[in-house]
Amino acid sequence: MKVLTNNPKVLEQFHSYPAVTVDYRAVSLHELMVLVRDFVHARHRLLTHPLSGSVKPNETLYKSIGLTEQPEDQLCLESLNLIEQSISTVDRFARIRKDIKEEHHQDLQLVDLTLISSAIDSLAAAKPLPGTPPSGSSRLSST
Repeated sequence: MKVLTNNPKVLEQFHSYPAVTVDYRAVSLHELMVLVRDFVHARHRLLTHPLSGSVKPNETLYKSIGLTEQPEDQLCLESLNLIEQSISTVDRFARIRKDIKEEHHQDLQLVDLTLISSAIDSLAAAKPLPGTPPSGSSRLSST
C-alpha cells in the first residue's frame, strides 16, 4: 500500500513498515489532493477515502490517503470521480477560512495518523498485506 501524506507523523510512524510505502510531501491539503489525482491518472486506485474522518477540510492541514502500491491495468473511474469530488469539497471549504493555531498542529497530525492507522489495520484484516502484524495490533506509538 502506498500512503501519500503531508503529515510528518505518518512518515515517522510508517517509514520502516514493510507493508506501507510512505510518500511524504510538504504541501497544502489542496496540493496533496491534486497529487493524489495525478496518481489516480497514472492508474493507481484509491484504497481510502480522500476525506475520511469527521474533520472538515478547512479545520485541518494534514491528510494521508491510501493508494495501490502499483498502477493497475486500467484507470479506475470510481477513484477518479471520488478524488475530483474531494478536490471540489476542499476548494469549497477553503472559502470558509479558519485560522489554525500552531499549538493545534500536533493534535491534527495525531488525528490524521489515527485515521490512516485504522485504515491500514482494516485493509490488513480484510486482505493481509505482506509484513503486517496480526490483526488488532496497533502500530501507534504512545508518544
